[in-house]
Amino acid sequence: MSEYLQVSTTTASEEEARRIASALLERRLAACVQVVGPIESRYWWEGKIEDASEWLCLIKTAASRYGEVEATIAELHSYDEPEVVATPIVAGREGYLEWVRGSTRPGSPDQ
Repeated sequence: MSEYLQVSTTTASEEEARRIASALLERRLAACVQVVGPIESRYWWEGKIEDASEWLCLIKTAASRYGEVEATIAELHSYDEPEVVATPIVAGREGYLEWVRGSTRPGSPDQ
């Protein structure tokens, strides 16, 4: 498994996306959270196709922190079943990846 992940989730509002991003950063579970939106989503839900405007969070984290990232999103999210999808980061600039590693260590000093 990759040492680093990009985790994505979508939210119903910019405020909710910012709240989740702040919690992840304050808990040292993410080095960076990019909030993108609004985006238009089309998806199956409860037997029918739905349309929604959503906000996308792209979360850079260490793979070892994934369980805590998922739990934090579930704790703060308004959806019954929020999207939480992790994609391995298979390559990246070493300095950037070191920053992700250092930023997501519990008790790390500010970078």
